[in-house]
Amino acid sequence: MKYQQIGDILIFNKISKKKAIEFLVNHKNIKTICIRKGPIKGQFRKPQIKVLASCAKKDKTITLHKEQGIIYKLDVSKIMFAKGNINERHRLAKIAKKNEIVVDMFAGIGYFTLPLAKKVKKVYAIELNPVSFKYLQENIKLNKLKNIVAFKGDCAKIVPRLKIKADRIVMGFLPSPFPYLKAAFKIAKKGTIIHYSCLIKRRDEQSEITQLVNKINKIRKVKLIRAIKVKSFSPSKDHVVFDLVV
Repeated sequence: MKYQQIGDILIFNKISKKKAIEFLVNHKNIKTICIRKGPIKGQFRKPQIKVLASCAKKDKTITLHKEQGIIYKLDVSKIMFAKGNINERHRLAKIAKKNEIVVDMFAGIGYFTLPLAKKVKKVYAIELNPVSFKYLQENIKLNKLKNIVAFKGDCAKIVPRLKIKADRIVMGFLPSPFPYLKAAFKIAKKGTIIHYSCLIKRRDEQSEITQLVNKINKIRKVKLIRAIKVKSFSPSKDHVVFDLVV
């Protein structure tokens, strides 16, 4: 049986209630077993899951997920946690430099903000979803990080008002953060690195990458350093991150 583990919660694509109860009895480190009831929905990409079995009396879908020294608190029934992005989270934290000012334009619960803050001078984190923002604030405290400034709201409005020039900008929004590029460029300087997430058709990969970089260049000149495949997104598309330098 295939499942995703987030903290002490397991999420199955298919399992009976009887099997879920049996699994819970035999795995004492697991608190709750859920089943997916449908695809991710809405602007805030809310999961559709149902609790089948739990040994908890309350907060059955709230967990602490630990990853490479970072603690992420979240409610799996309200927030998607993309474990497929783990390598990208650690890659960015590894290549970032200690004196950098970083802006995370779609911070969520702190997927990139938290590991980056362990490394860099300061992170400005912006998140529109009120549930995600609540957990972002909790996760900043849980990880005892003092160098994060968090904003709740639309990054298209908030980012241009920041009185800074960023060394690095994270644009981890799918299917495309293109509409937010003008806001990002407001705080970019010569040499700013932008990590731009997008979906690329596998069949026409090189052509798609070239076309998209040319489209971005019509707003402001950038250079593609590398294009990194993060994970498979669908049968025909990959989640790819462009490392762009202004």
